[in-house]
Amino acid sequence: MGRANTPLQKPTTFGSSFINPKAEASQKFQPGQRLSNTKKRKKKKKNMAIGFVLKNLSKRRLICSTFASRFASTLVLAEHEGGAIKAQSLSAVVAANSISQDNSVSMLLAGNGSSLRQAAERAATCHPYVSEVLVADSDKFTYPLAEPWAKLVQLVQQKGGYSHVIATSGSFGKNILPRAAALLDVSPVTDVVEINGAHQFVRPIYAGNALCTVRYTGSGPCMLTVRSTSFPVPPVSANSKSSGAPISEVDLSTLEESIGKSRYIKLSSEDTERPDLGSARIVVTGGRALKSVENFKMIEKLAEKLGAAVGATRAAVDAGFVPNELQVGQTGKIVAPELYMAFGVSGAIQHLAGMKDSKVIVAVNKDADAPIFQVADYGLVGDLFEVIPELLEKLPEKK
Repeated sequence: MGRANTPLQKPTTFGSSFINPKAEASQKFQPGQRLSNTKKRKKKKKNMAIGFVLKNLSKRRLICSTFASRFASTLVLAEHEGGAIKAQSLSAVVAANSISQDNSVSMLLAGNGSSLRQAAERAATCHPYVSEVLVADSDKFTYPLAEPWAKLVQLVQQKGGYSHVIATSGSFGKNILPRAAALLDVSPVTDVVEINGAHQFVRPIYAGNALCTVRYTGSGPCMLTVRSTSFPVPPVSANSKSSGAPISEVDLSTLEESIGKSRYIKLSSEDTERPDLGSARIVVTGGRALKSVENFKMIEKLAEKLGAAVGATRAAVDAGFVPNELQVGQTGKIVAPELYMAFGVSGAIQHLAGMKDSKVIVAVNKDADAPIFQVADYGLVGDLFEVIPELLEKLPEKK
């Protein structure tokens, strides 16, 4: 009989021995098999050791992160005028409390004279989150110039060792904080609208069309500018009112006598009883379509009847209708009032970036395709030279 053609099975190699797979089950102890088990045991022990180390490292990182957020300390650069703290600076205090519930918040004031002392006394009781008020009293800080203020921030930071430094995204904060950050050799995070931890923040990009989440990984301190409209100040109840934070003088003996080459010339502002543009409940804004300074006075009359602040587009400011302190937009002031009324405003993307967070937006424009109508809650296609006089006639006088 012929022999069946069965394929030969290739032996499996373990170490230096050859084992027939069919006979493997009957062989209890094979040298190669013992060697393989030994390697497996060593590998298992090695993996267990690596896992133990990684587990402890992750715990250590968690403990360090918890420690950093739990014991955060923040320096708030406060702006004051006429002996009172500006509302935007209180928003910076609210933002500082978002970093950590146990955050120690110190408010820094600079200036001279009686108005500084009055501002310090009000700052001590302005908000329960404030744990300390630092006062720098010197003729160098009579006007809020960037050079002396940046040197002051550097001096206070070196002495206090704060984990965070915060200012608002107004002209005051944007002027001082980047220069101070350069002196401290850190990179600031600007225009923050949300704080998700000690080092994670949300800020707008592409003129507010997208939001970017940023994690700060640099050395301390973490320096921020925050949008005051994103951190509203909640009403303080009678039970939670602060009894008064301690007020301390900053030692300026080591501060340079001559700081910077810039000098204060003058302040150009309108003397008006209208509310501040950055914190007003109602804002009435005019655009280039008003055509002249005389016509822009219609916007001012309407604002007076409504008890509103006056705003303007960049085109209206560039045309000389109003001073640039009334500009609303990406390069002006960021506002978020309860009611925003836009007359003759086309709705350029730079302008929308400064007002689209308003609660209710009313737009009047004779161009039905104007971009402002895409964000407006109420829109009227009409001639503003007919609409505004009719509003002035029908609205009652402000009491």
